[in-house]
Amino acid sequence: MKTEVKKLDSNKREISIEVSGDIVKNKFDDVFNKISKEAKIPGFRPGHAPRDILEKKYSSHAQELVMKELIPELYNQAIDKEGLEIIELPNISDVKLDRTTLSFKAEVEISPEVPVKNYKGIKVSYKKIEVDASMIKRNIDSLKVARKIDVIDDNFARSLGYPNFSELEKAMEKQIYLQEENLQRQKIEKEIIESITTGLDFKLPQSLVNRQLQDLVRQAKLDLALKGMPREKIEEQEKTIIQQLEPEAKSQVKVYLVLAAIAKKENIPLDDHMPRKVMEFLLSQANWTESNN
Repeated sequence: MKTEVKKLDSNKREISIEVSGDIVKNKFDDVFNKISKEAKIPGFRPGHAPRDILEKKYSSHAQELVMKELIPELYNQAIDKEGLEIIELPNISDVKLDRTTLSFKAEVEISPEVPVKNYKGIKVSYKKIEVDASMIKRNIDSLKVARKIDVIDDNFARSLGYPNFSELEKAMEKQIYLQEENLQRQKIEKEIIESITTGLDFKLPQSLVNRQLQDLVRQAKLDLALKGMPREKIEEQEKTIIQQLEPEAKSQVKVYLVLAAIAKKENIPLDDHMPRKVMEFLLSQANWTESNN
């Protein structure tokens, strides 16, 4: 198999692929064997019609089947051979096929080279979480208002599923602590993301941006529908929604590609859990200092 890769821009490549000889010949043999078993040729039992008759009657169909089966095989082999990381389905063109040779071109979009560096030892400032009595009281008071109850006592606690008021306070303290911890964690993760993405300049693959934008727009339209906005009004606002969400789509794609680049360097699997695993790695490598503010 002959392959040649032409750079179209920073993220697009055109792969020219050509194969000849037994690979094409054997594929035609396989295809005609399948056709022979299914073809109804007068005077011949299924599977026994001569090849020359099959070729005259099913030549065009056979070529379609050969291309359908052989092009994906050759394309995948070419991708492996050239070591390209493809992020979108190829655009196949210039297909030429005869009984001994198949050639075609595949235009593909590849993952960009992301020059990640200085992602270890990021300075992280955290604050010791303390839950005081006023915070607990404020949350319990909100429960009281929600239920229109005048007296907060053991009966009130039992109505919420706790054995007594003391256990309710303990549960509330734990809940507040976890909420505060989660908020601080989100703030720290945002700071780390900003630290590793700021100053990184690379071209975002448009296919990934479009895909992410479609997801964001779909969710935004669903949210508007759930709020009771008529379908016609939502469709009228679609262009505005797209314009508003495009920067966020680009930001999310950039973050993903930066995390993926770190994952490759640190041998972290590129699966659905990759972003979380990379963030856990970055947190473990951060330079933590306690803040007094």
